[in-house]
Amino acid sequence: MDSAPATETRSPAGGLGLSGTNLERAGEYNQRVTLQAIRIGQARTKQELAALTGLTVPAITNITRRLLDDGLIVEAGKLHGHRGQPAMTLAVNPDGCFSIGLNIDRDHVTAVLLDFAGQVRARASREVAFAGPDEVASFFEAQWKAFSKAKGVDPLRIIGVGVAMPDDLARVDLPNRPESYDAWNGVDIRGLLSRRHDLPVIVENDAAAAALGERHFGHGMRTPNFFYMLITSGLGGGLVLEGEYFRGAEGRSAELGFLPLRSARTPAETLQDVVSLSALEHHLTQKGFPVESPAQLLTLPDAGQQEVAAWIDLAAELLVDPVIAISCLINPQAIYVGGRLPEPLIDQLTAALAEKLGRRLTAPVMAPVRRAALAADAPAMGAAILPIIEQLLPLRATLQKVEG
Repeated sequence: MDSAPATETRSPAGGLGLSGTNLERAGEYNQRVTLQAIRIGQARTKQELAALTGLTVPAITNITRRLLDDGLIVEAGKLHGHRGQPAMTLAVNPDGCFSIGLNIDRDHVTAVLLDFAGQVRARASREVAFAGPDEVASFFEAQWKAFSKAKGVDPLRIIGVGVAMPDDLARVDLPNRPESYDAWNGVDIRGLLSRRHDLPVIVENDAAAAALGERHFGHGMRTPNFFYMLITSGLGGGLVLEGEYFRGAEGRSAELGFLPLRSARTPAETLQDVVSLSALEHHLTQKGFPVESPAQLLTLPDAGQQEVAAWIDLAAELLVDPVIAISCLINPQAIYVGGRLPEPLIDQLTAALAEKLGRRLTAPVMAPVRRAALAADAPAMGAAILPIIEQLLPLRATLQKVEG
C-alpha cells in the first residue's frame, strides 16, 4: 500500500469532499468515507465510489464487501443505460443500525429512535415543565424498552444513545423555574441513563446536536457552511464549517442567546430574554393568553395572535444585528432557524427578519435566513446521530486516531 499523505478535496460549495487515504492503518477511515458516500447518495457503484474517494476499485470492493457482510449496506439493483456490463448499485440498509436520541429541556422531554437512513422509527414526547432527573430517567427507560420492541427493530442493532440538552440547563433563571431544578447541576447524565442498559451514552449541547442533525439529515448535506439558530425554551446557536461542527476554545461557540441587548423596545438584558419560547409564553401569560405547548400558539384567538405577531416583529428586530455580525464574521452559506417554535411562526420570523435586513444594507454579503429542514425534533434527531457519527461516519479525529 502506498504511503502518500492523505488529501482533502473541496466541493464547489467550499465543503470538505469525500476523499479516502492510502496511509497505513487508515482502513477504518476509508471505510467510513465510503459508507458516507453511499449514505448521502453521492456515489452508487464501486466505480463511482472509487472516482469520488480516490481509492482504487479493488480497495472499494474490499470495503463494500465488509459493509455488506456487516449489514450496513445492501445491493439495490443493477444500473442500466451505460456501456458494458450493468454495474450493481449500493445503498444504505435502513435496518443496518439504530440509535436513540433524547432531548432534555426545561419544557419537554423527547425521545426518538432513528434508523441508518435517517428515518424516525419511533417517537415519544412529554410536555412537562422543569422535569427533574428521576422523572427524565423514568421516561427514558420506558421509551428505551418500547423502542427495543418496535416493529422491524433488532434491539441488538441499537448502537448507542445520544443526549441533547442545554449546557446551562439549571443555571439560567427562566420564568417559574423551581428551586428543585438545581438538582440537575450535580447529575452524571451518562450514569443516570445507563442504569438499565450498557449502550454508550454521548452528551451534547442541544444547539450543537440540532446543527449536527441538520448537517447529516437536512440542508447541511448540500450546504457544508452554515449557522443554526435554535429557538426552544432558550436560544442557542450552532456553527458548522467545512462540514465539521466548530466548538471554539471552551466548547461554547455560537452562544447566541447570551448576547447583550440594548433596545428602547425592551428592558431585557440578553437576546434569549426575548427571543425564546419561554419569553414568548411568559409574555402571552401576562397578556391573558397562557399556553401549555408550542402547538397552542397557532390556535390562539385573534387578540392572542396579535400578541404573537408583535413578538415576532420585536424578535426579528433584535436579531438583525446578530445576523449581520454572523454574516460578516463567519460568511456562512446560510443561517437556518429551527426549534420548537411552530414552523408557520418560524416562516413568519424569517420573513420579518429578511424584510428588516433589507433596510440595513451594511454588509457586503448577507447569508440568507431560512427555516431548517429539521425543526421541532432537531435536537433529538441530532442527538440520535451522535453514536452513528462516533462509530460509523468520517471525522478528522478518526483519521488522526488511526494514524497515531
